[in-house]
Amino acid sequence: MPTETKLAPTPAIRRRAQWPVPAGLILLSLIPVIAGAARLTELTGGGAITPQNARFFASPVPVVVHIVSVTVYSLLGAFQFVPGLRGRRSWHRIAGLILIPAGLLTALTGLWMSAFYPLPDGITDVPLRILFGSAMLLSLLMGVMAIRRRDFVRHSVWMTRAYAIAVAAGTQALVILPWMLLVGPPSELIRALLMGLAWVINLAVAEYVIHRRAGVPVRAPRPSARIVLDAQALHTRS
Repeated sequence: MPTETKLAPTPAIRRRAQWPVPAGLILLSLIPVIAGAARLTELTGGGAITPQNARFFASPVPVVVHIVSVTVYSLLGAFQFVPGLRGRRSWHRIAGLILIPAGLLTALTGLWMSAFYPLPDGITDVPLRILFGSAMLLSLLMGVMAIRRRDFVRHSVWMTRAYAIAVAAGTQALVILPWMLLVGPPSELIRALLMGLAWVINLAVAEYVIHRRAGVPVRAPRPSARIVLDAQALHTRS
């Protein structure tokens, strides 16, 4: 009786299968990257000063550093989710030397702006920004400590969490937009809650990815398969 032969995936197919997640992360990151580029253009091009942006004109260095660092961190960090690249130690090490400082600058400048920028009346998301900014900073530091111990698994876990927090601005836009279309402009409280929801969504996805990476325990061979393997082994020895 003829048996069906299953062909292994070709290298080209395997390479294509590695890219949907990084491509999605890059697209998600483009939302805050474009917004950041618009802010830089506003600051350097002499845009109109309003109550909403006066703090950036009064002290532009933190926001400029934040925009540049989060752009590098979010776009370059997406490539760390390509298995073929992540498996190359030279690439991973060089990228890490760029990503860790960029991530630290992202978290620290975000915390500084949340704590010290004079905010317009009604802004209620500062506690959430401080909470998740601190969580990102802690995750980065834990990731650095793990790699210094050569604990690659824990390093990957903490860096995945840090990245999830960093790219939440894209998710926030995707969460707030449907509300605006269906309900109208959200109040400051609703906007803060939607932003917090986006951070929670990203961290939930990160935990899912972490647990998937942990792997599924290898199942023992079925009895029929074990009999076949034993028979083959006896035939080989004879």
